[in-house]
Amino acid sequence: MSEKKFDRSLDLAHWQARFDELRAAHHVPGAALAVLVDGEVHELASGVLHRGTGVEVTTDSVFQSGSIAKVYTSTLIMRLVDSGELDLDTPVKDIVPEFGTADEEATRTITTRQLLSHTSGLTCDFTYDAGRGDDCLARYVEAAKDVALDCRPGTAVSYSGIGYNVLGRIIEVLTGQTWDEALKDRLFTPLGLERSMTLPEEALAYRVAMSHLGEPGQYPDPAPAWDLMPRSAGPYGRVLVSAGDVARLAKMHLDGGTAPDGTRLLRAETVELMQRRVADVPDKWTVSADGWGLGWTLYDWDGIAGYGHDGAAIGQYGYLRVVPQAGVAVALLTNGGGARELYAALFRELLGDLAGVRMPDAFEPPAQAPVVDFSRYVGTYKRAGVVITVSEREGAPHLVYEFVDGMKDFSPPLDVELYAVTESVFAGTGAGPSFSEGYMPVVFSTLGDGTECCYIGMRAAPKVA
Repeated sequence: MSEKKFDRSLDLAHWQARFDELRAAHHVPGAALAVLVDGEVHELASGVLHRGTGVEVTTDSVFQSGSIAKVYTSTLIMRLVDSGELDLDTPVKDIVPEFGTADEEATRTITTRQLLSHTSGLTCDFTYDAGRGDDCLARYVEAAKDVALDCRPGTAVSYSGIGYNVLGRIIEVLTGQTWDEALKDRLFTPLGLERSMTLPEEALAYRVAMSHLGEPGQYPDPAPAWDLMPRSAGPYGRVLVSAGDVARLAKMHLDGGTAPDGTRLLRAETVELMQRRVADVPDKWTVSADGWGLGWTLYDWDGIAGYGHDGAAIGQYGYLRVVPQAGVAVALLTNGGGARELYAALFRELLGDLAGVRMPDAFEPPAQAPVVDFSRYVGTYKRAGVVITVSEREGAPHLVYEFVDGMKDFSPPLDVELYAVTESVFAGTGAGPSFSEGYMPVVFSTLGDGTECCYIGMRAAPKVA
């Protein structure tokens, strides 16, 4: 396939106009875009950082990147592997004494490799504010010891926030630094990332995006507070960054692990290992995943391989896509509104034009719905903090997604109508901005040990009744 070249004199103006148009059409208050092509990072900005103040987004503006933070944490972990300080297959318990789970056998056997690929069985939605101290990750890991697993280790992918906080704690134990300090010393500084940080007091020196919250189809309002995530969310969801700096991190991976000055941060073999598929993903729609590597979400665009990650903070959403065969990376950071729709429309055009990629169409029910015996899926599914009740209401598939226990005040229950896409995949109404362009993917699957489960948001909830 011939590679298209980026015409800086023409294309930048075109993409700026298109960026502005799509951002406004999808009611995103403000966004920053970075495009890496031909070895150069190009940065664009659109809209406002805060609808209350009207301060404009600029290319040096800083956003909350959400789960894109996991790429930073996994890259740090692999630096420790390269230095010989960490073996991916050593049980985590041997490194972090305070690590534990509700399953004694899992506690003994879970490895760093499983944490990186979301195959540890550890759950996601455990939000625990461990305070602002340097011991916040140690306290978080201690508090998570009794949280139930989504599934047995090694039986399936189940997206895990706890797992990445444990990775952050591994970094602290092995380096003698806090995760924040290690990130600065071992990634931000050698890569020259001048608009990347982890703490709100650091972000105050920059033009910072305010989160916005509201109903779909209209511009959202500023959130009640800028900082809605605890410090202990860092390794799984709290890197504050410009879009350009996200693209510069991607460039290091595209360049085989070298920094702009030639310093080697990762071995080329390690970079390749991170992109190697560890597990297939039953839910291929929530984050457009085809598989998972060691930290990276993996994509297959009609035979063109790619990697990247999505991120959702509270009211801010980010997207990173990398196409290695074309040497292209695109990073988008937003502060609310129809972020998923903006990403899908913009990236379909950008990646198609720059890398020949055809991204999947929007996830939605087909015009001719398949006939499905839904009765086999009826029942109750549960994972830590969440209960999913699947039923037939007046003969139609239906689902209630409810936060419980320590998560009960996180969000009101979702009352969802389901429409068949395939025999085991359904499109749910009432999706939020981090789901797939209007419909929430609901996937029924079977874990490696034969347990039936329901995937929502890439998280596996086993059937319990």
